[in-house]
Amino acid sequence: MAIPSSPMLRNDHSVSDPSDSRPLPDIGAGPMSVAFTREEDVEATAANLPDRPISPHRNLVTPEGLAQLEAALAEARAAYQAAKAAEGISSDRTAMARATRDLRYYTARRASAEPVGPPPSHHVAVFGSTVTIDREDGRRQVFRIVGEDEADPARGSISYVSPLARALTGKAVGDEVTIAGGEVEIVEIA
Repeated sequence: MAIPSSPMLRNDHSVSDPSDSRPLPDIGAGPMSVAFTREEDVEATAANLPDRPISPHRNLVTPEGLAQLEAALAEARAAYQAAKAAEGISSDRTAMARATRDLRYYTARRASAEPVGPPPSHHVAVFGSTVTIDREDGRRQVFRIVGEDEADPARGSISYVSPLARALTGKAVGDEVTIAGGEVEIVEIA
Protein backbone atom coordinates (compact mmCIF):
# COMPACT_ATOMS: atom_id res chain seq x y z
CA MET A 1 0.00 0.00 0.00
CA ALA A 2 1.35 3.36 -0.99
CA ILE A 3 1.64 6.16 1.51
CA PRO A 4 0.01 9.34 0.25
CA SER A 5 2.42 12.15 -0.47
CA SER A 6 2.22 14.98 1.98
CA PRO A 7 4.50 17.94 2.65
CA MET A 8 4.88 16.70 6.23
CA LEU A 9 5.94 13.22 5.12
CA ARG A 10 8.24 14.15 2.27
CA ASN A 11 11.87 14.52 3.01
CA ASP A 12 12.36 17.51 0.71
CA HIS A 13 11.92 20.06 3.51
CA SER A 14 9.04 21.83 1.82
CA VAL A 15 6.79 23.44 4.36
CA SER A 16 3.67 24.10 2.36
CA ASP A 17 1.99 23.35 -0.91
CA PRO A 18 2.09 26.50 -3.07
CA SER A 19 -1.34 25.68 -4.47
CA ASP A 20 -2.82 25.69 -0.94
CA SER A 21 -4.19 29.22 -0.44
CA ARG A 22 -5.52 28.81 3.10
CA PRO A 23 -4.19 31.46 5.52
CA LEU A 24 -1.74 30.22 8.09
CA PRO A 25 -2.72 30.61 11.74
CA ASP A 26 -1.14 33.57 13.54
CA ILE A 27 0.87 31.87 16.25
CA GLY A 28 3.11 34.85 17.00
CA ALA A 29 0.38 37.08 18.41
CA GLY A 30 -0.17 37.36 22.13
CA PRO A 31 2.08 37.16 25.15
CA MET A 32 4.51 34.34 25.71
CA SER A 33 3.49 31.75 28.24
CA VAL A 34 4.96 32.17 31.70
CA ALA A 35 6.32 28.66 31.31
CA PHE A 36 8.80 30.04 28.80
CA THR A 37 10.02 32.92 30.97
CA ARG A 38 13.74 32.67 31.41
CA GLU A 39 15.00 32.12 34.95
CA GLU A 40 17.57 34.85 34.39
CA ASP A 41 14.77 37.38 33.81
CA VAL A 42 13.21 36.50 37.16
CA GLU A 43 16.56 36.79 38.92
CA ALA A 44 17.34 40.09 37.19
CA THR A 45 14.03 41.51 38.41
CA ALA A 46 14.74 40.30 41.94
CA ALA A 47 18.24 41.77 41.78
CA ASN A 48 16.69 45.20 41.31
CA LEU A 49 14.78 45.25 44.60
CA PRO A 50 13.66 48.72 45.61
CA ASP A 51 15.20 50.22 48.73
CA ARG A 52 13.31 49.87 51.97
CA PRO A 53 11.55 53.17 52.66
CA ILE A 54 13.18 55.37 55.28
CA SER A 55 10.89 57.52 57.37
CA PRO A 56 11.15 61.30 57.07
CA HIS A 57 10.75 61.58 60.87
CA ARG A 58 13.62 61.82 63.33
CA ASN A 59 15.03 58.38 64.13
CA LEU A 60 14.52 58.44 67.90
CA VAL A 61 15.45 55.16 69.60
CA THR A 62 15.33 53.84 73.14
CA PRO A 63 18.46 52.11 74.49
CA GLU A 64 16.78 48.77 73.69
CA GLY A 65 15.87 50.02 70.23
CA LEU A 66 19.47 51.02 69.57
CA ALA A 67 20.63 47.52 70.59
CA GLN A 68 18.01 45.97 68.25
CA LEU A 69 19.15 48.25 65.43
CA GLU A 70 22.81 47.32 65.95
CA ALA A 71 21.90 43.61 66.02
CA ALA A 72 19.92 43.99 62.77
CA LEU A 73 22.88 45.82 61.19
CA ALA A 74 25.27 43.03 62.25
CA GLU A 75 22.86 40.45 60.82
CA ALA A 76 22.62 42.40 57.55
CA ARG A 77 26.43 42.57 57.32
CA ALA A 78 26.68 38.81 57.89
CA ALA A 79 24.00 38.11 55.26
CA TYR A 80 25.82 40.37 52.79
CA GLN A 81 29.16 38.62 53.42
CA ALA A 82 27.50 35.21 53.03
CA ALA A 83 25.82 36.24 49.77
CA LYS A 84 29.08 37.73 48.50
CA ALA A 85 30.99 34.52 49.34
CA ALA A 86 28.34 32.38 47.63
CA GLU A 87 28.27 34.61 44.56
CA GLY A 88 31.00 32.60 42.84
CA ILE A 89 29.38 29.29 43.74
CA SER A 90 25.82 30.08 42.72
CA SER A 91 24.19 32.92 40.88
CA ASP A 92 21.44 33.63 43.40
CA ARG A 93 21.13 37.32 42.68
CA THR A 94 18.01 37.55 44.83
CA ALA A 95 19.93 36.76 48.04
CA MET A 96 22.62 39.29 47.17
CA ALA A 97 20.05 41.96 46.30
CA ARG A 98 18.14 41.39 49.53
CA ALA A 99 21.34 41.47 51.61
CA THR A 100 22.55 44.64 49.89
CA ARG A 101 19.19 46.36 50.34
CA ASP A 102 19.00 45.45 54.05
CA LEU A 103 22.60 46.53 54.63
CA ARG A 104 21.90 49.94 53.07
CA TYR A 105 18.74 50.35 55.16
CA TYR A 106 20.23 49.39 58.53
CA THR A 107 23.42 51.37 57.88
CA ALA A 108 21.33 54.49 57.19
CA ARG A 109 19.06 53.87 60.20
CA ARG A 110 22.05 53.35 62.53
CA ALA A 111 23.75 56.50 61.20
CA SER A 112 20.62 58.58 61.82
CA ALA A 113 19.70 57.03 65.19
CA GLU A 114 19.17 59.49 68.04
CA PRO A 115 19.33 57.56 71.33
CA VAL A 116 16.95 58.87 73.99
CA GLY A 117 17.47 57.80 77.60
CA PRO A 118 14.72 56.81 80.02
CA PRO A 119 12.05 59.45 80.72
CA PRO A 120 13.21 61.94 83.38
CA SER A 121 9.87 61.81 85.19
CA HIS A 122 6.64 59.90 85.17
CA HIS A 123 4.38 62.94 85.44
CA VAL A 124 3.67 63.23 81.70
CA ALA A 125 3.84 60.78 78.81
CA VAL A 126 6.94 61.24 76.66
CA PHE A 127 9.13 59.16 74.37
CA GLY A 128 10.09 56.01 76.28
CA SER A 129 7.12 56.17 78.68
CA THR A 130 4.88 53.20 79.37
CA VAL A 131 1.30 54.48 79.47
CA THR A 132 -1.69 52.56 80.85
CA ILE A 133 -5.13 53.60 79.61
CA ASP A 134 -8.70 52.61 80.41
CA ARG A 135 -11.11 52.52 77.49
CA GLU A 136 -14.83 53.29 77.66
CA ASP A 137 -15.66 49.61 77.12
CA GLY A 138 -13.73 48.65 80.27
CA ARG A 139 -10.57 47.38 78.58
CA ARG A 140 -7.25 48.35 80.12
CA GLN A 141 -4.31 48.61 77.74
CA VAL A 142 -0.61 49.31 78.22
CA PHE A 143 1.56 50.94 75.55
CA ARG A 144 5.21 51.95 75.47
CA ILE A 145 6.10 54.90 73.23
CA VAL A 146 9.20 53.94 71.20
CA GLY A 147 11.00 54.55 67.89
CA GLU A 148 9.59 53.53 64.54
CA ASP A 149 11.87 50.53 63.95
CA GLU A 150 11.18 49.03 67.38
CA ALA A 151 7.40 49.54 67.36
CA ASP A 152 5.28 46.39 67.61
CA PRO A 153 1.67 47.28 68.50
CA ALA A 154 0.72 43.63 69.03
CA ARG A 155 3.27 43.55 71.85
CA GLY A 156 2.34 46.93 73.29
CA SER A 157 5.04 49.16 71.80
CA ILE A 158 3.87 52.00 69.56
CA SER A 159 5.82 54.38 67.35
CA TYR A 160 6.11 57.91 68.70
CA VAL A 161 4.72 59.18 65.36
CA SER A 162 1.58 57.01 65.53
CA PRO A 163 -1.74 58.78 66.14
CA LEU A 164 -2.13 57.02 69.51
CA ALA A 165 1.32 58.05 70.74
CA ARG A 166 0.80 61.62 69.55
CA ALA A 167 -2.50 61.77 71.44
CA LEU A 168 -0.87 60.46 74.64
CA THR A 169 2.35 62.50 74.52
CA GLY A 170 2.34 65.43 76.93
CA LYS A 171 -0.65 64.12 78.88
CA ALA A 172 -0.70 63.24 82.59
CA VAL A 173 -2.43 60.65 84.78
CA GLY A 174 -6.13 61.45 84.95
CA ASP A 175 -6.22 63.16 81.55
CA GLU A 176 -8.81 62.00 79.05
CA VAL A 177 -7.87 61.66 75.41
CA THR A 178 -10.01 61.02 72.33
CA ILE A 179 -8.66 58.07 70.36
CA ALA A 180 -10.42 56.65 67.30
CA GLY A 181 -13.64 58.41 68.24
CA GLY A 182 -13.68 57.08 71.81
CA GLU A 183 -12.54 58.49 75.13
CA VAL A 184 -9.70 56.90 77.09
CA GLU A 185 -8.33 57.87 80.48
CA ILE A 186 -4.65 57.73 81.35
CA VAL A 187 -4.40 55.79 84.61
CA GLU A 188 -0.63 55.26 84.91
CA ILE A 189 2.64 56.49 83.42
CA ALA A 190 5.86 54.61 84.10
